[in-house]
Amino acid sequence: MLDPFNRKVNYLRISVTDRCNLRCTYCVPEEGMKLLDKSEILSLEQIFDIVKIGVANGITKVRLTGGEPLIRKDILELVSRIASLKEIKDLGMTTNAILLDKYAEDLVKAGLNRINISLDTMSPEKFKKLTRGGDINQVFKGIKAAQKAGLQPIKINCVVFKNKNEKDAREVANFCRKNNLFIRYIHQMDLKTGEFSVVEGGEGGDCKTCNRLRLLANGDIKPCLFSDIAYNVNSIGTLNAFKEAMINKPKSGTKNLSGKFYGIGG
Repeated sequence: MLDPFNRKVNYLRISVTDRCNLRCTYCVPEEGMKLLDKSEILSLEQIFDIVKIGVANGITKVRLTGGEPLIRKDILELVSRIASLKEIKDLGMTTNAILLDKYAEDLVKAGLNRINISLDTMSPEKFKKLTRGGDINQVFKGIKAAQKAGLQPIKINCVVFKNKNEKDAREVANFCRKNNLFIRYIHQMDLKTGEFSVVEGGEGGDCKTCNRLRLLANGDIKPCLFSDIAYNVNSIGTLNAFKEAMINKPKSGTKNLSGKFYGIGG
């Protein structure tokens, strides 16, 4: 699929749930989250049908996100179904890894190719504060389980507030070097002001080469994270939603006044 700016769009990021088992300060507002009603969240069958239509229109890469994708009870079955599509060449997941030690081996068996794990500090105390109660030891267990299961490459998403020379970022980078992990520095973003930048060590945030669409848990297909544009598969049909998202994919991001990171998948 080519968008109006001749970018080949072959990447679908799927937010399988807006729920999470952490409450990270840069993702979840202090006043809490306004969650979707469970009846509004796409079923496994709906997501799979949407992916199949996406595949028929050029999608070859899928990443499952949240919220936290591993809290969805049918996540293994969803991975297995998407992996069964021969056109999908790259099936990944972004997770906070709190539950990864429980699921890593089964995710590989289901067909997951690789995984990105969020880790912003090596300090247990600071991690607990940043995530409002999270246990960093669960993340370390998840990383070891992913390595043992054979998930490669394992990328670490490290949010930085100014630059990668911050103390926490340096310590995470040192941990990655020692453990054969690949670090990606993600500068803190603001949807409402349109503040974002290119991911260091990754491809996100580079508008001129953007190749992705986003499927939200409620069925919205968004052509851009930093835009209010969205087309709902339940309202206008999946194929029409894909077509409208492609036709109206903006040249670059601006602002998103209607979305929240926990519901879009970052």
